[in-house]
Amino acid sequence: MIIAKDCVVAVNYHLTVPGENGEGETTVEQTSVQDPFVFLFGVGQLLPEFEGNLSGKKVGDTFDFRIEAENGYGVYQLEHIVNIPMTAFLDEEGKLDTEMIAEGKQVPMMDNEGNRLWGKVLAVETEHVRMDFNHPLAGKQLHFVGEVIEVRAAEADELAHGHAHGPGGHHH
Repeated sequence: MIIAKDCVVAVNYHLTVPGENGEGETTVEQTSVQDPFVFLFGVGQLLPEFEGNLSGKKVGDTFDFRIEAENGYGVYQLEHIVNIPMTAFLDEEGKLDTEMIAEGKQVPMMDNEGNRLWGKVLAVETEHVRMDFNHPLAGKQLHFVGEVIEVRAAEADELAHGHAHGPGGHHH
């Protein structure tokens, strides 16, 4: 069976990005044959170019492709770096949790519409906390190398729920 819309796919891959200052590639994520990445193909939950590079492959096929930043997690945008008033981070007693709100920490936040997002603390200053809301992989070229481990037709409940079930997939 080849990878096409409404298939459940399992891949084993190694994801790298260019290192800082032109150094070699840095590993971001690595799956294994025992713990592959399992997903429902063609339902719009993954990067379109990721799926495009896997379309038509079958079990045993290997892949080695790159996705440019603008087609991955976007280009790095300076307007996603913001200063948030310190008062937003103080508890009822007016204290700051210095374990959680510290330079380099990823902090769960919520925007004005109630959407959850993550921000990286760049600096904690007297009046505000400077945060970066770019995706951690924004501005990075993604390099995927791997192999297709399994391809099967999705079951009716997987199609209804919009994701893969079972080992490596979603469990109810």
